[in-house]
Amino acid sequence: MRRTIVLVCAGALVAGAVAAAPAATAQSHRPDPIGTPAAVRSVTVPESVGVVIAAANAARAGIDWAACPDDWGLAAGVSCGRVTVPVDYRKPFGATVELAVDRAASTGTPAQRQGSLIYNPGGPGASGLRFPVRVTSAAALWKATAKAYDFVGFDPRGVGHSAPISCEDPQEYVKAPKADPVPDSEADKLAQRKLAAEYAAGCMERTGTRMLSQMTTPNTARDLDVIRAALHEKKLNYLGVSYGTYLGAVYATLFPTHVRRMIVDSVVNPAQDQIWYRNNLDQDVAFQGRWDDWEAWVATYDSVYHLGDTAAKVETKWLALRAAAKSHPIGGVVGPNELLGFFQNAPYYDSSWATVASVWSRYEAGDTQALVDAAAPDLSDTAGNTTAENGNAVYTAVECTDAKWPTDWRIWDRDNTALHAKYPFLTWENAWLNLPCATWGVPQRHPVDVRSHRGLPDVLIVQSTRDAATPYTGALELHRRLAGSRLITERGAGSHGVTNLVNPCINSRVDDYLLTGRTDAADVVCGPHATPVPAAS
Repeated sequence: MRRTIVLVCAGALVAGAVAAAPAATAQSHRPDPIGTPAAVRSVTVPESVGVVIAAANAARAGIDWAACPDDWGLAAGVSCGRVTVPVDYRKPFGATVELAVDRAASTGTPAQRQGSLIYNPGGPGASGLRFPVRVTSAAALWKATAKAYDFVGFDPRGVGHSAPISCEDPQEYVKAPKADPVPDSEADKLAQRKLAAEYAAGCMERTGTRMLSQMTTPNTARDLDVIRAALHEKKLNYLGVSYGTYLGAVYATLFPTHVRRMIVDSVVNPAQDQIWYRNNLDQDVAFQGRWDDWEAWVATYDSVYHLGDTAAKVETKWLALRAAAKSHPIGGVVGPNELLGFFQNAPYYDSSWATVASVWSRYEAGDTQALVDAAAPDLSDTAGNTTAENGNAVYTAVECTDAKWPTDWRIWDRDNTALHAKYPFLTWENAWLNLPCATWGVPQRHPVDVRSHRGLPDVLIVQSTRDAATPYTGALELHRRLAGSRLITERGAGSHGVTNLVNPCINSRVDDYLLTGRTDAADVVCGPHATPVPAAS
């Protein structure tokens, strides 16, 4: 009863505060909203109430669409705007940030239009601002959907043009060569542990506690609902890929009655005990499997690449390349770490298979510069380096703050040593990438218990069986948790991100779902999209 009384009193205060709240401004960050009484700024409410307040403000303000800034690099026909959200939804009248959004209008008639389709490409830390270009470039796969929907992209909080965060000087972040991620000794491990702790401290120093503590998937889901309101959409149409699937799953859990259509493609396992430590360990196994697939493919085209006519021979040549780069970094800047950064494109996306194999083949034939250009950082590209550092900062901040991670180094050492013995391609690199979470400087949350609730419509899940970044088990787990969902499995394929690839079995069902809301009566298994074929030499 006492708790009920407190909430009623808080509700009355919030109601008065909503009336007193000023309209959103066009600033990218407003730490102390001018014109709002101090008593209102300090109001603390449940996050569920805070998002209702923020959404109401956004609906009233709308989005002032205008031509995109030149330095955003977006095509003509795309318009840009901003949406104001609280830094902390418990304090909806306190500090705010502005999220960058963009839009390409639907190409159909007013009668064909069904609203906005909002996109998140993953990361966490990736920008979605290029999504509307699928309309302006008349991308064939999206032609039918573009008639029905405005395509809307956004930079999530902390990303790009949405109050970007940072953990390290960008030029230092890209500097090469870095140490080999595979340790040879306990001293190597200690050095990497020191770097990880320094990186975590750098996040605190460069970003600050207030913003860092609010870099979470639930807050980004709340931001998504505020964007929905600012677009004057009663319900959300959403396409999420990779991490964007987890963002979608959390949104569906928090706002089930706000969903109209939702497609999740290449699915993060949302189980609470998987977020995020176990998910990253599972990645190591899946990356090794897809790396093996690529080596087998390279071997079938030995007449083109001359890297070995069996997968075993290709692997032997890879290990030799890696050892040579460790002994004497290629071009003075490409060591094992930089090689891995380039070569992991192959297990990620089979659209990269031929490119990676070609660069490697040219190197083996004596063209060192091709590999240096592909794998080494470009210190003159300060804008690109800033984007790369920002992306990694957001990735780290969200994953470290979303969930509790082991703080005992012995757990990390045990798990990664065991995995590396069988799955050596990515294991240690992935461990060091995530190790800042072991010494994270802000409280770590408990992951959302993802599952369907009353009012959630059918969700369409799309997944390939050999995806490296988001193993297939993640799609099965989300399918189990979302009642009424339908799963389209692309069997025998492994490219990360399926809906933007040509596979009529999948493409037709994606269109049908977005245009009509229909799904198949049962789950569907599709064959793989076409295997890459190298250009004739």
